[in-house]
Amino acid sequence: MDFTLVKYEKLLKTLKEKEYNFQTFAEFLKSPKKKSVILRHDVDLMPKNSLRFAKIQYKYGVSGTYFFRSLPCSFDIEIIKQISELKHEIGYHYENMDTHKGNFDLALKDFKEKLNLFRSVSKIETICMHGSPLSNYDNKDLWNKFDYKSLDLIGEPYFDLDFEKIFYFTDTGRSWNGEIFSVRDKVKSKLNNQYIFKSTEDMISRINNDDFPNQLMITFHPQRWNNNIFLWFRELVFQKLKNLIKYFLIKARK
Repeated sequence: MDFTLVKYEKLLKTLKEKEYNFQTFAEFLKSPKKKSVILRHDVDLMPKNSLRFAKIQYKYGVSGTYFFRSLPCSFDIEIIKQISELKHEIGYHYENMDTHKGNFDLALKDFKEKLNLFRSVSKIETICMHGSPLSNYDNKDLWNKFDYKSLDLIGEPYFDLDFEKIFYFTDTGRSWNGEIFSVRDKVKSKLNNQYIFKSTEDMISRINNDDFPNQLMITFHPQRWNNNIFLWFRELVFQKLKNLIKYFLIKARK
């Protein structure tokens, strides 16, 4: 079975055995290492699952970055504090253009308010847009008019990482090759077709064979990873339905 915490821990252990440096997104921006992996976690739902990820990482002495939404389904103050205490980075997973239907001024006002809310709980240096696949609005378009760095923020992955040099892998669509189902969680890069994985085990095998990039960001959505068989199957069925909707949505928009 793929997309279990057991499989995730095996992936983490393999990367560590191959002597990858685990850097948070902020650490990488400040001082990138030649052999480095950024473990990015988009906490869209079920924050308790993200805490499980954080504890597994702490067990291996590595750090990751956790982007929380401001909605109740994600924003859990106690869990944010616990993950921060485990030496992980906390970031803001913003969706203000979606919330305010493309109104730039209202979206910025809301962004600032939510950012201050997050900063009342934890240090925040980085942000990352929430894909909002069913929305007509792209949340990162907010920065076509405004500058997030004027708010004491140092980075947003889709603007501040050179994906022609840094490989990007994501479990979007509950798959490592699910770009066809991704509305916004994807990057334009000549590197995209160099590494295509059928499963997490396939990824682990390539790492063990030293057939893996030296610098990369891996994005996880922790609600998709479960050891509990009921939750695992529920997520499988839900994601297949969601992928179907997104597939036809992408075709319609084209």
